[in-house]
Amino acid sequence: MVKEPVRILVVGGGYVGMYTALRLQRKLKAELGRGEAEIVVITPEPYMTYQPFLPEAAAGNISPRHVVVPLRRVLDKCRIVIGEVESVEHAKRTATFTTLATEEEGTGPVAIAYDELVLAPGSISRTLPVPGLAEYAIGFKTVEEAIGLRNHVIEQMDIASSTRDPAIRDAALTYVFVGGGYAGVEALGELEDMARYAARYYHNIKAEDMRWILVEATARILPEVGEEMGKYTVRELRRRNIDVRLETRLDSCEDRVAVLSDGARFPTRTVVWTAGVKPHPVLAASDLPLNERGRLKCTPQLSVEGATHAWAAGDAAAVPDVTADEPGKECAPNAQHAVRQAKVLGDNIVATLRERPLKEYRHKYVGSVASLGLHKGVAHVYGRKLKGYPAWFMHRVYHLSRVPTVNRKSRVLAEWTLSGLFKREIVSLGSLEHPRAEFELAAGRERPKESS
Repeated sequence: MVKEPVRILVVGGGYVGMYTALRLQRKLKAELGRGEAEIVVITPEPYMTYQPFLPEAAAGNISPRHVVVPLRRVLDKCRIVIGEVESVEHAKRTATFTTLATEEEGTGPVAIAYDELVLAPGSISRTLPVPGLAEYAIGFKTVEEAIGLRNHVIEQMDIASSTRDPAIRDAALTYVFVGGGYAGVEALGELEDMARYAARYYHNIKAEDMRWILVEATARILPEVGEEMGKYTVRELRRRNIDVRLETRLDSCEDRVAVLSDGARFPTRTVVWTAGVKPHPVLAASDLPLNERGRLKCTPQLSVEGATHAWAAGDAAAVPDVTADEPGKECAPNAQHAVRQAKVLGDNIVATLRERPLKEYRHKYVGSVASLGLHKGVAHVYGRKLKGYPAWFMHRVYHLSRVPTVNRKSRVLAEWTLSGLFKREIVSLGSLEHPRAEFELAAGRERPKESS
């Protein structure tokens, strides 16, 4: 191994961060036990979110706590620090970060030195300067956003059921989703399915009273499943009376009115923004080389180009696809690649410490699956195209096999089994977003205004 203790700093606790740290603590078990190595994971949240399950969590098919994996339990040989890395100076092997404690103390960012760096902060929502977007739109990237959106949709149905104003009712029952990728299509499909089911319990709301609109700037949706399956998805959504508008942009959502580039205007209280992601800002706050899209330039061995002892994978990394026929092609920044890259990345760090040869990351993309609601889906896997129930079943089987830990697999499977035997839960727990509101009201403070 090495003579001096080695500190491996992992920035981010998502797919790459968690799986890399998990690989390292397994491969370096003896060294960690002897104090010859230390793994430090700095992450904003104490859990890893399995994002493919967010739509089902929003629909109530899976409990929110089963969509996340607690890092302290899984990475029990690592030091977990809940904080935000603000900058990286790799030339000096240091990173600065803040925690809740540093904010309380008012001491400012803390510096940490490292020997090996794994930069995997993930991505953030890519927004555009659309008027009203920051004030009224809802994202769909975190478990908090998914559950907040579920509560919001049910609350809008409650508003529509109780109001006497037709304009308020129409706006409450109009839901606009922007972005035709996985997040947008799956979230729309699951929530529309859930809301249609919930409508049977309202005496004055029917499924056909609700208006669901999908806005996509390009000429197709779900490009990952292929053109044919993408066209099938459009037909399937339109068959469910979902208004799919291709080659259309959201120009404004000020004053709770969604204005589209084709001239359409929809008074609405719900705008869900899923129009892509962009690299985390910490990448720009480092001295490591970036490509034109703001991602780290990487080698096939997952090291950062031109920087020794720096590694990256997943959303943050531009990794050459060595299996592609055309030169210069990069691996797609998706979960399928991220999980597999993390294993190779962990092995290569261990190989570096033990002065052994590094491996290239190579994985031919096998295809994609997507859910469109209960018992509905599309898939394009190993050249085979599936739709309807078979694709939906494949979607569940695949993601059940990929969600980390036997604990989580068992809990998710149990919930799916119970949801098949009993009726859906249609309860809104929107008050969880303001847990002190009732007590503050009792203590004499004015009730906060609702933003929904």
